[in-house]
Amino acid sequence: MNKDTYIENRSKLMNSVEDNSVMILFAGKPAKKTGDEFYQFTPDKNFYYLTGIQEDGHLVVLSKYNNIVSEKLFLTDLDLDKEMWSGKTLRDFEGKEISGINDVSYMKEFTSYLNVLIKGKEKVNLYLDLDREEFEESDSVSNRFAKEIISKYPHINIKNFTSIIAPLRMVKSENEIKEMRKAIEITIEGVKSLMKNVKAGMKEYEIEAYFDFECKTRGVKDYAFRTIAAAGKNATILHYVDNNSELKDGDLILFDLGAQWNLYNADITRAFPINGKFTQRQKEVYEAVLRVNKAVIERIKPGVDSRELNVWAKDLIAQECIGLGLIKEKSEVNRYYWHKIGHSLGLDTHDLGILGREFTFAEGMVFTVEPGIYIAEENIGIRIEDDILVTKDGCEVLTKNMIKEIDEIEEFMK
Repeated sequence: MNKDTYIENRSKLMNSVEDNSVMILFAGKPAKKTGDEFYQFTPDKNFYYLTGIQEDGHLVVLSKYNNIVSEKLFLTDLDLDKEMWSGKTLRDFEGKEISGINDVSYMKEFTSYLNVLIKGKEKVNLYLDLDREEFEESDSVSNRFAKEIISKYPHINIKNFTSIIAPLRMVKSENEIKEMRKAIEITIEGVKSLMKNVKAGMKEYEIEAYFDFECKTRGVKDYAFRTIAAAGKNATILHYVDNNSELKDGDLILFDLGAQWNLYNADITRAFPINGKFTQRQKEVYEAVLRVNKAVIERIKPGVDSRELNVWAKDLIAQECIGLGLIKEKSEVNRYYWHKIGHSLGLDTHDLGILGREFTFAEGMVFTVEPGIYIAEENIGIRIEDDILVTKDGCEVLTKNMIKEIDEIEEFMK
């Protein structure tokens, strides 16, 4: 994507913010792995959404006073000695070209600039990314910065800006959808490779390697999440990632995976027989899940309430479980299905942590549809997940090129 995309993203954001406000977003730092080694760096997705910059250590300041918006990008200070070991960091002209922000400086000037923005003001709203997944989670750089600001500028009103940026990020632009289509296209090729090469006696991680190879040869640098390669009973564990069991003849294997392209994610789940042929019972369960998958996709359109969709989908799965002889009452369905029907997808796999939150579908949203039935006592776990783009009067299945009919799967695996 080019800088015009990020300019437009910032414009939409600042139009949603009240006057006398300052927003500060940090790119973040890579987490330390051990010694002098760090984990692969992924920028804060909100920072990337507004700047297009993928390098660590930078920050952006957006301010609005008297309804006039100012933008300033701060890049990490130059360290030529360090660059000899770790490579060159962004220069000011490069930051300007990527982000479309004309005012670019270096971190050594940040505190003085911030003081000018705040000094002498009677009221200032300071927006920071303060979301956390759980109470015990360690403080982020934004959380730590908020504590420091409050100690030095007690008149500042600290606010969490997630509620402002979330609606913007949930509705994807044409450029964002283009990136996601590419991620999905690569993911589909990876799944096809799995289906072509799977055989009994392999380890889950061995067959997973075929997906990795397809992604890497197509330029993928990272994945949407850790691949789930779950054979037999392992597929009844929702987030199984050990991927070290042996594939057995007669079992199914469930793959939940996704390539990432320019930080935008795909998310597909398919289950197929290791020997290429479904048993009768596997067919019955698979068809039950597939009927729900199709019914939910058919129902999605602008104006649909996500909470109501989840309740309706769970009821469908309960009916299917009764038909399969697994339960007698719908209230028992939690024994075989216990997650939501899907989640928003984009820069994050569970975009903005929207999983479990309520919203109304709107044109431009991308959502996953992933019903499942998990029968541990029968070593059968099936989930069928597609990525859906909400359109003006319905939805488009972005993953339509990934086969999911039983006859198609068995024919392909011949």
